[in-house]
Amino acid sequence: MHHHGPWTIADVLALPEDRSKRYELLGGSLVMSPAPGLRHQRASYRLHVALDTAAQAAGVPVEVLEAINVTLPSGLVVPDIVVADAGAAAEDTVSIDAEAVQLIVELVSPGNRTMDRKIKPLLYAEAAIPHYWRLEFDPAPRLIVSELDNGRYTERMIALPGTVTEIDAPFPLKIDPAGIARQ
Repeated sequence: MHHHGPWTIADVLALPEDRSKRYELLGGSLVMSPAPGLRHQRASYRLHVALDTAAQAAGVPVEVLEAINVTLPSGLVVPDIVVADAGAAAEDTVSIDAEAVQLIVELVSPGNRTMDRKIKPLLYAEAAIPHYWRLEFDPAPRLIVSELDNGRYTERMIALPGTVTEIDAPFPLKIDPAGIARQ
């Protein structure tokens, strides 16, 4: 890949599709990460299904998407799970604007801890995405539920394994992280 100068969102979106890597644009720099492993994929699928089922039961007009490009004011990211307004997700595009995103969920793996715990939450807050959740696997699965409050995310609750936790926003959901992360 030959490229001169800072990367733009258009440059990244013009790259050929490659399911073995995720391309993100942070601060004008192209960031590549490998495709997630099996544990991550299983948990992402189960959480996607749980979110989609809960949204449909609540009658909320959203679309639950996995590994979709999200355009932020400061770049382009590929969150693990995105809950976006159904109208914004109706068109067949390669990216969705952050203003249409209600919730982002990141599943933390050993290779992306710093990005998912520190850098990406700052970018999501800057883009005014109302809800940010983080699924941690180690030492035991737990879901950290955060909401935007005065431009920063505040932890509202931590769902622990073996306990069904009721989350009320962006729509009602009952979840046990142990069931999401089981092998």
